[in-house]
Amino acid sequence: MIKIYDTMTRSLREFVPIEEGKVRMYVCGPTVYNYIHVGNARSTVAFDTVRRYFEYRGFEVNYISNFTDVDDKIIHRAKEEGITPKEVADKYIAAFREDVSALGVKPATQHPRVIDFMEAIIDFVRTLVDKGYAYESEGDVYFRVEKSHNYAKLANKTLADLELGASGRTDEETARKENPVDFALWKAAKPGEISWDSPWGAGRPGWHIECSVMSTEILGDTIDIHGGGADLEFPHHTNEIAQSEAKTGQTFANYWMHNGFVNIDDVKMSKSLGNFITVHDALKTIDGQVLRFFFATQHYRKPINFTEKAVHDAATNLKYLKNTYEQPFTGQAESAQLQAFLDKFTAAMDEDFNAANGITVVFELAKWINSGNYTAEVKGALAELLEVFGIVFVEEVLDADIERLIEERQAARANRDFATADRIRDELAAQGIKLLDTKDGVRWTRD
Repeated sequence: MIKIYDTMTRSLREFVPIEEGKVRMYVCGPTVYNYIHVGNARSTVAFDTVRRYFEYRGFEVNYISNFTDVDDKIIHRAKEEGITPKEVADKYIAAFREDVSALGVKPATQHPRVIDFMEAIIDFVRTLVDKGYAYESEGDVYFRVEKSHNYAKLANKTLADLELGASGRTDEETARKENPVDFALWKAAKPGEISWDSPWGAGRPGWHIECSVMSTEILGDTIDIHGGGADLEFPHHTNEIAQSEAKTGQTFANYWMHNGFVNIDDVKMSKSLGNFITVHDALKTIDGQVLRFFFATQHYRKPINFTEKAVHDAATNLKYLKNTYEQPFTGQAESAQLQAFLDKFTAAMDEDFNAANGITVVFELAKWINSGNYTAEVKGALAELLEVFGIVFVEEVLDADIERLIEERQAARANRDFATADRIRDELAAQGIKLLDTKDGVRWTRD
């Protein structure tokens, strides 16, 4: 029985899907104006791991993650680079795909782009205006927050507190609003900006409306899980709930999941502090599978401290698992003991996808394997567990010369020619091959 920590109720809840055996899941994707940073990667890997675990448990997952390709930041970047907003979006979507592929992230079932849903967005906004939940002001369209039931409950805020905090605003946009906390559904175009025709004049969508439209258009009015970074609880996810439920009259998402932040050497990542790290740059010095392992094996809700030591430890631990996996699985093992490990793994991951506890079980399994329990069944089980974390090993094959040396050493040991055996062991060690003599024969690891 899978349990999920639901941000809306702030409680651990049993997962009950809308449709048995299937999961409808929407995860907010990047605004594609730059290379993604390690915080984006943490979220992408975390929810990819959640998806993989659902699939491990037999669910069919319809996993949607969008690209925001219409945004102020994209327009600004287009001006900087002297290209069109669409060219900016295309460039960084390609970069995103390359970066997350290096991290072993599976492509979403669909990666919708805002630009392809403009007609649906305009219809969505028109419906809210017709129902009295939204109003036009000088070409902009705003959502009436005061009409939303339990607004900002997701972020544990109250409308009264938000209104008090916004009461002193005097900027130009606030002057166009009925209430300072109302948010934009449609924004009037400024001269020279990309725009679309609408009943309220030329303009483009506000940020929040985009995900509501893509989610409901693809997955339906109510979905099982909506996910994203903790920074999206307010205002983005809060506003998605308000506008979606105002339009449909239905619960927008049954479970809300949010991943924790990434700190760099115990300090929150920030461009202003100069500790902003893109995945594009990180992959120049860190193997993608190591970076994936670092992100995927920690509990998704907890903050991660990105340090050189933490990444080094991840590389060391991953190497141990790789060496375990590459052994000749030709011995014997008790199936009942293997099943006990699998049951323990499931119990750990069923508790809100606790990857930290889940990977601990994998290491316990690896230790048991290396004590002499090598069978094809065991190897298959290990591979399945590793795949939950997005780790797939391509087995290295020893070349003929190294295999010959191992055989010669074994023959020397059988003839009690220990001097020759030791010499060959040292020769192999110089090539990065370490030998392990076990009751089931010689095993090897590669440095």
